Amino acid sequence: LAILFLPFALFLPLSLAEKSLLIATLLLVLIVELLNSAIEAVVDRVSLDQHDLSKRPKDLGSAAVLLSCTTAIVVWGCVAGPVIFKLLSSR
Repeated sequence: LAILFLPFALFLPLSLAEKSLLIATLLLVLIVELLNSAIEAVVDRVSLDQHDLSKRPKDLGSAAVLLSCTTAIVVWGCVAGPVIFKLLSSR
């Protein structure tokens, strides 16, 4: 999705600060996803057995990804949403 949304962030008629904010939220999601993948790899490396101490970091990493995605959706909705709505309604 970041590959699809990045061109929108660059070509929408927004200020440099707004474009930077949109791109930063996309990068935030990718960074948190990478960290979540690293956590899961380490937990799986230690043991593949079901254990509460293994489940918790995986769940917390997934929650972090969800929060970063939610943040991106809210920021994109607030910053780019009105501009996109205005462009679509002017046609």
